[in-house]
Amino acid sequence: MPIQVKSLAEWEREGVPGMLSVVIPSHNEEGHIRGTVEGVVAALENAKIRYEIIVINDNSTDQTEKIVCDLAWTNPAVRCVSSDPPNGFGFAVRRGLADFQGDVVAIFMADGSDAPADLVAFYRKLQEGYDCVFGSRFSRGGCVVDYPIFKLALNRLGNRLIQLLFQIACDDISNAFKMYRRTVIAGIQPLLARHFNLTVELPLKSIVRGYRYAVVPNSWINRKQGISKFKIREMGSRYFFIVLYCLLEKSLGRGDLWSSPQMRETQLQVWHR
Repeated sequence: MPIQVKSLAEWEREGVPGMLSVVIPSHNEEGHIRGTVEGVVAALENAKIRYEIIVINDNSTDQTEKIVCDLAWTNPAVRCVSSDPPNGFGFAVRRGLADFQGDVVAIFMADGSDAPADLVAFYRKLQEGYDCVFGSRFSRGGCVVDYPIFKLALNRLGNRLIQLLFQIACDDISNAFKMYRRTVIAGIQPLLARHFNLTVELPLKSIVRGYRYAVVPNSWINRKQGISKFKIREMGSRYFFIVLYCLLEKSLGRGDLWSSPQMRETQLQVWHR
């Protein structure tokens, strides 16, 4: 597998103006992925937003890859990209963040929990001049359906703690559904998280490094099929590490990494199959 290495500055300039890239990490989601992709396509086409959809097949052992390839056959704006080992949510998202072509990227869940209409709302908000848009399922106008009680309690406690530590407006920083300009993805490299804690690293680094963000209410519905890939027992220390890392940068970094030319010229590996 050949590897092409380019500077972040070069990668950043390659973004297609006016294109929204939707990265969908997917592991064994044969029961949801067709409906998820078709819902995103319908919402963005109705809103007349130029788009690409990148489904990252994260070592699925079911029909996920075949379903996405069938969708890509009929719609060239859909791509199926296989994530190389080691596998996992964070690695899959990072693969998508290396491969997307638009000047804006959104991370969208494969299991049907996110609403395609919210993608349009996020994109319209970004056009007001923000660098990032973060979803909040718990602010006024947000909605959650069938959220497990234990996970909900941990979510609220963890997010409140992050709010207090970083003094930020977003009360749902761990929500995976977020949108970033390409310049932000370049400016927050290198990424460290390999698992679901990437959902915290991306926004916290964006905030700490000085990018403008807006918080928009969004809806979340628990999956109807399959099993959640999120494992509470495995993630506590990983979340703590990323939060501590970002807090140290905020407290001790003195802004040295904020959109600096040196950061732009660090290397990003982009994999091409």
